[in-house]
Amino acid sequence: MLYHVRMDVRLPPDLDPAVRDALIAREKEYSQQLQRSGKWPHIWRIAGEYANYSVLDVADHDELHQILSNLPLFPYMDIQVTALARHPSKVD
Repeated sequence: MLYHVRMDVRLPPDLDPAVRDALIAREKEYSQQLQRSGKWPHIWRIAGEYANYSVLDVADHDELHQILSNLPLFPYMDIQVTALARHPSKVD
């Protein structure tokens, strides 16, 4: 199943810089593992924002929830999910 996901990161301004750097490093490592596995085939930065648009390709809603909730930055994110379906006019 494909999902379009918008993730907006809202780190607290008073977050310790060392904690912030460690969180971001763990986030990058985890997301790149998912990209390499094919679960996260697309990610785009939203210009001018600490946010991204992504497409995730997972088995079901539960796997999507597991992946998103395991993101190290998850507690600091506003996430919007849209399930995608194949368009009948798509050319193969």
